[in-house]
Amino acid sequence: MPELPEVEVVRRGLDRWVTGRTIAEVQVHHPRAVRRHLEGAGHFVAALTGRTLTAAHRRGKYLWLPMTEPDGVPSGRALVAHLGMSGQLLVEKPEEPDEVHLRARFRFTDGGHELRFVDQRTFGGLAVEEDGGGLPPRLAHIATDPLDPGFDVDAFSAALRRRRTEVKRALLDQTLIGGVGNIYADESLWRARLHGTRPTDRLTRAQAADLLDGVRDVLGESLEQGGTSFDSLYVDVNGQSGYFSRHLAVYGQQDRPCPRCGTPVVRESFMNRSSYSCPRCQPRPRTRSAG
Repeated sequence: MPELPEVEVVRRGLDRWVTGRTIAEVQVHHPRAVRRHLEGAGHFVAALTGRTLTAAHRRGKYLWLPMTEPDGVPSGRALVAHLGMSGQLLVEKPEEPDEVHLRARFRFTDGGHELRFVDQRTFGGLAVEEDGGGLPPRLAHIATDPLDPGFDVDAFSAALRRRRTEVKRALLDQTLIGGVGNIYADESLWRARLHGTRPTDRLTRAQAADLLDGVRDVLGESLEQGGTSFDSLYVDVNGQSGYFSRHLAVYGQQDRPCPRCGTPVVRESFMNRSSYSCPRCQPRPRTRSAG
């Protein structure tokens, strides 16, 4: 599933290609694309047609674009998108052939590039929702991400160390820290020399700080590379892949040497997916004593 860097790359593309344009026509090609819009596809189309999309925003792995009415007054609503496992928001010339898994199309009054929502597995979705004065209410439970200027370092560190869970589970908790998924959790833990099963309430302040530094560094570096693309599903709005997969230290690197010490990377089962780590740099924590 796309994580913060991949979604942020898409947000930047939307801001460049879509912001300020007025929707002339909306086509819904598959009902699952708008299943989160409870009023149905017809209402979805009517709510968008004639409206102008303003700046693109992101919270965690969600995107939203507030709208203005035809007279320029803010509508109080926004187009909200979640890419799911395989969703893509692509900017294409109108004459380009339709993608096999095209689910929705947006044409604009200027006649230029159109916006297409393509989703092979149909786990993603679009909806028009109240923008909540800056944040759609459905996204309010998602914590700010560590690259956000408003991210509270001290509050995160304290909340992390109060949890009685494993540190990787905490990193994936979107109510604690937004936008981090399986790939970047593993990479951040490697940088902080922490095993994912380390209890959060046993972390020192220094370890919590190192972990946050690792998260910020790996997310920032991935953004510079356009995100991580393992296949053709993870692309920007122009269909271009990211290249951070070439710089991954442990994720997906089973049996390859750790870039830091040369020890073969190991794979372990974790929450119906995989965790990757270096057994030397990231030793498993000792089991809590019975007392």
